[in-house]
Amino acid sequence: MSDDKVIPAPAADPEPGAAPAVPLLEVRGLGKTHHGEGGPVHAVRDVDLTVRPGEFVAVTGPSGAGKSTLLHLLGGLQRPDSGSIRLDGESTDSYSEARWAVARRRSIGVVFQFFNLVSDLSVADNVELPALLAGTAPRQARAEREKLLEELGLTARARSMPGELSGGEQQRVALARALVNHPRLLLADEPAGSLDSKGTREVMRLLSRFHQRGQTIVLVTHDARLASAADRVISFFDGRITDDAHLDTTPAPAARTRVVELRD
Repeated sequence: MSDDKVIPAPAADPEPGAAPAVPLLEVRGLGKTHHGEGGPVHAVRDVDLTVRPGEFVAVTGPSGAGKSTLLHLLGGLQRPDSGSIRLDGESTDSYSEARWAVARRRSIGVVFQFFNLVSDLSVADNVELPALLAGTAPRQARAEREKLLEELGLTARARSMPGELSGGEQQRVALARALVNHPRLLLADEPAGSLDSKGTREVMRLLSRFHQRGQTIVLVTHDARLASAADRVISFFDGRITDDAHLDTTPAPAARTRVVELRD
């Protein structure tokens, strides 16, 4: 496969008079305070955020800025102290832990920095497990697993245990596990934080590939290289959004011509 980046076609303008798409994720006044021995830490402060279907949003900022806490709130892994989260237009205010678990199985895929694979399950079983928990028929779950393992270059590792894999391979397994149920939203928390430069490039390439297919992604990272794969970059500092910029991903005429020539 060529390393040349495939540039997606610009999104079509909505039909005149058509209603705008419902945001996939809508956050208003979100707040979270951690209480520890050193006193309260305001990790997330009155955050407003809207993510539309198909966006790739990178949240960047220094360590301790509150980025991971924000992502955990968006995925229901932590509870906010204030504010609201709407997922696909539905309020999550009354979600129980069990209801959030169902949402993560069916609608939200999560990738963590340290992989969080089940150590005593094989690669294949790690990927297949979320599909089975979501109620997918075993035959279909197996088919989805095999398709993802092949695409991510992991077929030969299907029967390996996580401890036998490199860090980059483990992160690819974690990505396959997060995507096996075709989630509407993929949340990635420092997915290259424990990888070397080669592993970082691989994660960047894979996230870009799935985004080009329409996957909505919210990525937390301190790595500017990884953030450059996104089409929107949010700067996060001291629990607040300090900047929200849409990147210009439209290729220059020369670059567009080159891509066409390579495809031919």
